[in-house]
Amino acid sequence: MFNEGKIWIGNAGDKKVSILPWMANRHGLIAGATGTGKTTTLKVLTESFSDAGVPVFLADIKGDLSGLCKRGENSDDMQERIRKFGLDEAGFTFSEYPTLFWDIFCKDGIPLRTTVSEMGPILLAKLMDLNDTQADILTCLFKMADDEELLLVDIKDLKAMLQYASENYAEISKNYGNVTKASVAAIIRGVVALEASGGDQFFTEPGFNIKDFIRCEDGRGVINILDGRKLASDPRMYTAFLLYLLSELFETLPEVGDPDKPRMIFFFDEAHLLFDDISKALCQKIEQIVKLIRSKGVGIYFCTQNPRDIPDEVLAQLGNKIQHALHAYTPAEERAVKTAADSFRSNPEFDTKTAIMELGVGEALISVLDDDGVPTTVERCRVLPPASYMGPADDYEKEKIFTSSDFYKKYKDPIETDSAYEFLERLKGQQEEKRKEELERIAAEKKAAEEAKAKEKADALAEKERLKAEAAAAKEAEKEAKAAEREEAAKKKRIKSAAGSVASSAAGTIGREVGKSLGGKIGGKYGKTLGGNIFAQLGRSIMGTLFK
Repeated sequence: MFNEGKIWIGNAGDKKVSILPWMANRHGLIAGATGTGKTTTLKVLTESFSDAGVPVFLADIKGDLSGLCKRGENSDDMQERIRKFGLDEAGFTFSEYPTLFWDIFCKDGIPLRTTVSEMGPILLAKLMDLNDTQADILTCLFKMADDEELLLVDIKDLKAMLQYASENYAEISKNYGNVTKASVAAIIRGVVALEASGGDQFFTEPGFNIKDFIRCEDGRGVINILDGRKLASDPRMYTAFLLYLLSELFETLPEVGDPDKPRMIFFFDEAHLLFDDISKALCQKIEQIVKLIRSKGVGIYFCTQNPRDIPDEVLAQLGNKIQHALHAYTPAEERAVKTAADSFRSNPEFDTKTAIMELGVGEALISVLDDDGVPTTVERCRVLPPASYMGPADDYEKEKIFTSSDFYKKYKDPIETDSAYEFLERLKGQQEEKRKEELERIAAEKKAAEEAKAKEKADALAEKERLKAEAAAAKEAEKEAKAAEREEAAKKKRIKSAAGSVASSAAGTIGREVGKSLGGKIGGKYGKTLGGNIFAQLGRSIMGTLFK
């Protein structure tokens, strides 16, 4: 309850124990075992901050915080509690609170979305349970996307980027460090698992504007409730998303120093989920945010079962502490109780460790920061009752509230953006076209070479046939020439032979006549005969020589 300008939590006897609004951004802790009253305390603080004009964000893990949107109901038990706390005199009234319901699965509230780029590689690595090497590679790929001005909006973009990295890992490694196909394949498996768990609905546009959380209605801060029933079944998604919201607040809001009251209060329920198996890089990021975000006017309140769930570096930043009962049935639980007790400034009126184990439902040990920022002495208190409805609102009431909001109209429909997936698809298409053109060029060159080779072969064959034909023709011509030559020679021989025979015969006749004439003169009849024979033979010999 907001009373006397303070966040009234409960009473230690007749003493009111309250958080000073100007110290509320120094963060806080609500701890205690299951069933000890943490949820009621959370509702009381939420109502008080809203009444003080401070917007609130919280995740409803079990579904029982939705009753903040409904007016509380009177009962004998409530009247008894009102009387014990003196709430009538303080102006207590049952009330509903300005409430907006959000849901990253786009079902039980206004769709709450972001982009892959906005989430960033560190939180995505936690979300996908990547090891350090895989997380480093994912960071390198985000750097490459920034350098190439590629928008990573949705899961399709991230998968396309990883596929591109898998196909071009050697070239990427030259500029961004060693990128292996095996690590990229492991990241892709993580993306597929993320997509199956609802990431395809969460990562898209329009991305959520964190400033839409920081609103007031009629002077009261709007209470933003994230439906965490399904979300909590995937602790990695739950913690990564809430860390994303914290990061957005830290990076978006300007510095305001120490304002009179917080600009916003952020409740991180089931905080142990955040720090389970957390990487060193992510733990350092959380520590940085917790240390510095108070200067942005934001107070973070972690809700968990045991203070030991939170690292000491973070726990040391939580100035306002509310500790409900813890049990000590084992030595480990005994040490946890002692650790919780030692975190308080002791009160001489009771033993803190003993008191933690004796607290009843609705009781808590409370220590807040005073005007000087010093933790007050721990007080054993009874926590106030809430003014809103104790149970959950039904789904119809919730739907009626969030569907009538202007933000529902703003965020209900996803928007398809021309981003990395589309760019890489175009690039792939261009590369495919170039590959096709290159293949066609190679095929054309091959065909031309084959045709040239075939032509050359055909030409060679034709030349061979031509030469063969020419050779055959030449041979035939030679054969014919030789035959003609032989025929001519034979003809000549025949002519010569005939001429020779005629000449020989003529020569013989002439020689015989001459021989007879000469022989007759010399030797008479005998000489005539002999002379005729000799000169006839001599004439034939001479003709034979001439016609040889």
